[in-house]
Amino acid sequence: MGGTSLAVPCWLPAWPATRPAARRRPRAGPASPRLAWMTMRLTVIGCAGSFPGPDSPASCYLVEAEGFRLLLDLGNGALGALQRHAGLFEIDAICLSHLHGDHCLDMASYWVARTYSPDGPKPRIPVYGPAGTAGRLAGAQGSSLAREMPPAFSFETLTPGTRRIGPFEITADHVNHPVETFAFRLEHGGRALAYSADTGESAALVRLARGADLLLCEASFVEVPAGPGAGRAQPNPPDLHLTGRQAGQHAARAEVGELVLTHLVAWNDQAGVLAEAAGTFSGRLSLAASGRIFNLGGPGEDIQPTR
Repeated sequence: MGGTSLAVPCWLPAWPATRPAARRRPRAGPASPRLAWMTMRLTVIGCAGSFPGPDSPASCYLVEAEGFRLLLDLGNGALGALQRHAGLFEIDAICLSHLHGDHCLDMASYWVARTYSPDGPKPRIPVYGPAGTAGRLAGAQGSSLAREMPPAFSFETLTPGTRRIGPFEITADHVNHPVETFAFRLEHGGRALAYSADTGESAALVRLARGADLLLCEASFVEVPAGPGAGRAQPNPPDLHLTGRQAGQHAARAEVGELVLTHLVAWNDQAGVLAEAAGTFSGRLSLAASGRIFNLGGPGEDIQPTR
């Protein structure tokens, strides 16, 4: 493909619901149990905002159903932690929300792993991302390797709309960030998971998350004091990130069942971010953490976090 992105109609299935058994090769990394057909499982691989923190890599989330493994983002530091939860070569597809390094740079390392595996290159897997994804990743690895990226990955350009990826019905829409950025809604077995990616205040995020069982929402900023005693603190810039209070407002407007705050910046007071969100969202609320797992069972069943 010469490092170019290929647009595909959003109404066409992009990958079979499961791979043929013969395509499964011996894996590097631990096995994880296959899920019941109606279960959708979310594993937080990395939830640190803007750069890896002491307790978490940057953004990466593993979503599984019917034996299919999908990654939402693969930020710096995430590839190592991913192998605690899935075999290195057991990923079936990847969705990249945007091309900032903390959401995509471990794709360069994953290219190395899939290309130079001791038993030979691994089969190509689809990568869905904004326009220019192939070139961005090739540039991160070295411009001379641009022509080498496609044998490991099949790049497909995201556009707003709904498509099927494996067993998931996935709806993507633009949110408010300095570069082209997509938030996602994943549906399977009567359950819905929404992921904000990076965004400032966004009506599109509220639409995507409407009635979702779980909203994984960024909360990178803290509230800036206002008024006479505020000192010289500068206001948070618009169309960049959300505070905990704003994340809670989005969750309340969307009437989601549960809000999990993510993209947590290491220098912030996370207890304060959680308290801000609790002031605007009265539902189930928690902070993401690397290794947290949420099992979204069939309709009417409670979400079961493991940590």
